[in-house]
Amino acid sequence: MKPAKQNGGLLSGRGGRRKLCPCGTGLRVALAALFWLLSAIPSLQGQQKPSEYQVKAAYLYNFGRFVEWPPKVTASKSDPFTVCILGQDPFGPTLDATLSGATVGGKNVVARRISNPEESVHCQILFLSAPEGGKLKKIIEMLEKEPVLTVSDIPQFSQRGGMIQFVLDGNNVRFEVNLTAAQRAGLALSSELLKVATVVRRDPVTGD
Repeated sequence: MKPAKQNGGLLSGRGGRRKLCPCGTGLRVALAALFWLLSAIPSLQGQQKPSEYQVKAAYLYNFGRFVEWPPKVTASKSDPFTVCILGQDPFGPTLDATLSGATVGGKNVVARRISNPEESVHCQILFLSAPEGGKLKKIIEMLEKEPVLTVSDIPQFSQRGGMIQFVLDGNNVRFEVNLTAAQRAGLALSSELLKVATVVRRDPVTGD
């Protein structure tokens, strides 16, 4: 089955301060919203153009807002909403600056670096760095039924069972979605998120 093509685009909003527009997200509006988001981050102020991983850090935060999380994730407001980096960290302090003061579903968002794949089950969003590609099949199988949103820029990540894969379109950061993998983990992705994905895969997850 061929993946459904979608128009490319970016995400909007920051924390609970802005609501999703029910009228749909146009590319121009989405671009303006993301640049507004980036300009609100102290570490990015004064920069004309954010770096690749500054944009990806902003995406990671926004992804959390565009997912309907199961009760086991949202039940306790005292527990943080955790964005984990597994393996080598390509973000550095950028991710911490992006998440500083942010909330998802009333929970404080925190960044955590982990080195053991087994720790991934305690994350809400998991970014797998490129060196973890050799362990990808094992990690995907381990998290298959866990409500953990897996994200990476590893080549063919979404085709190998990952949920969201960053891709470069020229100098712009876009993303592909594997909807089957997300649904299998009990995650409901917003239609607004799917609209701005470059590709939405509904194929069976095959791994490698």
